[in-house]
Amino acid sequence: MDSPTNAGDDSATQHFDQHLDARGLHCPLPLLKAKQRLSNMQPGQQLLVWASDPGSWDDFASYADLSSHELVSRKQQGNEYHFVMLRGN
Repeated sequence: MDSPTNAGDDSATQHFDQHLDARGLHCPLPLLKAKQRLSNMQPGQQLLVWASDPGSWDDFASYADLSSHELVSRKQQGNEYHFVMLRGN
């Protein structure tokens, strides 16, 4: 099982096409809102998601494994989880 640590580049140096603030939402809403946002994006665009639900850590990884989208990075900062998703085809 992965532990909540930095798995990618620092978000301060990356470019994101869209941002979704899902803090305060409980499972499965952070992932559902991210899926909706990704469906309206172009392939190759990046979505930054902020979430506070601990279940999102595994949800986003599982979704990336099952979809055409890529989980570029995920990290925990305090009680928040930051994800970068790359829109697939």
